Amino acid sequence: MGSALLKGLSKADGYTLTACDLDPDALESVAEYSSTTTSDPDVAAEADVVIVAVKPDIVMHVVDDIDLSADQTLVTLAAGVSTDVIEPHTDATVVRIMPNLAAETGNMAAAVTQHSVTDDVRAILDAVGEFVEIDEQQMDIATAVNGSGPAFVFYLLNAMKQAGVDGGLEDEEAKTLAAQTFKGAAETVLQSDQSIDELIDAVCSPNGTTIEGMDVLWDSDADEAVVDAVSAAERRSKELAMESEDE
Repeated sequence: MGSALLKGLSKADGYTLTACDLDPDALESVAEYSSTTTSDPDVAAEADVVIVAVKPDIVMHVVDDIDLSADQTLVTLAAGVSTDVIEPHTDATVVRIMPNLAAETGNMAAAVTQHSVTDDVRAILDAVGEFVEIDEQQMDIATAVNGSGPAFVFYLLNAMKQAGVDGGLEDEEAKTLAAQTFKGAAETVLQSDQSIDELIDAVCSPNGTTIEGMDVLWDSDADEAVVDAVSAAERRSKELAMESEDE
């Protein structure tokens, strides 16, 4: 996730990007997108905005290792780790975000804590996609919907691609058609004033091909399986939150 943000921001104007990691291979993988790479965490003291992009179980160790001042902003994206847990460990303003991998291409969907978000963080998020400001109590479900969501979409996209292959399309042909269909449908939802149900109806003509396929989906438990997947991800985010509070 950190690499995706870095790569996305490298295409935006006005940012000096410093990548810090103890793993030289990790630094090498993002060197071309960074102004500077280093293994020295003290460099964080020189930044206006510090993004801590690590796993939930080590985020507090990283925060304790960097000395930030009250005029700096600390952004975390660790699932389940609330701003309340982090704030006692730093003087910086703490903002929690949940982006996703599409930040790399400028198509990110992100959630951010509305009580602490700053204009600098808004500008960063806006540079790599779309974002919503939400109550921190809603971050677990946001983590499941937009943080874990790309994997669920990839799964469904792959199923549609495979159907194309099974029907005789070449693998690359089916992948292009399926991926562009998901992309176009998503953009239509974002730009249209119609509800999703209305958009479905707009594609379905009586006795046509689409309604035939939709009847199969409506008669299946496909929607319930997606809801269950999101719920499972949300539940795990809440478990991580309890674990971070216990520490």
